[in-house]
Amino acid sequence: MLKSFKTEINPTPEQKNRINRTIGTCRYVYNFYLAHNKELHDKGERFVSGKSFSVWLNNDYIPNNPDKAWIKEVYSKAVKKSIEDGCTAFTKFFKHQSGFPKFKKKDKSDVKMYFIKNNPKDCKCERHRIRIPTLGWVRIKEKGYIPTTKDGGIIKSGTVSVKAGRYYVSVLVEIPDTQIVNNSNEGIGIDLGLKELAIVSNGKTYKNINKSAGLKKLEKQLRREQRCLSRKYENLKKGESTQKNIQKQKLKVQKLHHRIDNIRTDYINKTIAEIVKTKPSYITIEDLNVSGMMKNRHLSKAVASQKFSEFRTKLKAKCDENGIELRIVGRFYPSSKMCHCCGKIKKDLKLSDRIYRCDCGYVEDRDFNASLNLRDAETYEVA
Repeated sequence: MLKSFKTEINPTPEQKNRINRTIGTCRYVYNFYLAHNKELHDKGERFVSGKSFSVWLNNDYIPNNPDKAWIKEVYSKAVKKSIEDGCTAFTKFFKHQSGFPKFKKKDKSDVKMYFIKNNPKDCKCERHRIRIPTLGWVRIKEKGYIPTTKDGGIIKSGTVSVKAGRYYVSVLVEIPDTQIVNNSNEGIGIDLGLKELAIVSNGKTYKNINKSAGLKKLEKQLRREQRCLSRKYENLKKGESTQKNIQKQKLKVQKLHHRIDNIRTDYINKTIAEIVKTKPSYITIEDLNVSGMMKNRHLSKAVASQKFSEFRTKLKAKCDENGIELRIVGRFYPSSKMCHCCGKIKKDLKLSDRIYRCDCGYVEDRDFNASLNLRDAETYEVA
């Protein structure tokens, strides 16, 4: 069974320099590949695949341009992976699955250093350190999190990333298959919302973490630091500020963003773990139109903060790991408007009506009624 693990690492200054150089080179080659194909398109010539571009880059371009020899000084597999990512982005564009690929911006785009296991000596892991190609042994901050080689864990590939001045390694590990126990408990329905994160049909409610005093305080601090950063950019034009001070302030803003994101992600992980520990036979959720909800300028910030897509992705992974069936109900299923008692649909139900009242005398909380309807839904797709 393949499972991914992500944790923070503590590289030496020399290793940090090598990581930064590799990520910078990957970003440059990715942008170069996009620009090269765009130039060919403007001339009316054919599109160049990632493999053909890699051969041309190594055999023609770099030998004829000695000033670009630094491209070959970093890990070759990482550079090749960045070209493959560009080719994948173009393929999705041609199939009308996404827009035209965007150029990666320095310090803004999420560019990673890819590595793969080529020989038995590569990608070894011990309790407190991990061996990465071209970097050697790198210390891990969270000891014992990644399965070690002695425990039977085999690292297939991974990436090294940088976020807010901190370094992370994400690895794909092959671990022995665990025996999945069939759950005989009753299934549950989960209604996701903005007032509360999740309302479960077993009566459990998980609050909206974004309404907590701690996160509100951090967001207020973030607004203050962002205003300070904006003023420094204005003062730079007047000659009253320096680029070095801007970089310091930018790092402060990045750290606050990272901290807020970690708090939200951690809460989602704990919520999903608690739900799965009840060992239901199935879990039913609704297929939310998140992109459509984001178009509402009054709700877009609240929707983005709840991380509905991440919740569904992680719930799917956790269900697969524990042998739980994840059911997805269509987005037009009237879970909120349907009476759980008599099945009547209340078409005039408003978003402001938080208590569901039916003519049959059934009175219940709107979201809890929706979770019960999701639990008993008969039309669904298995994720």
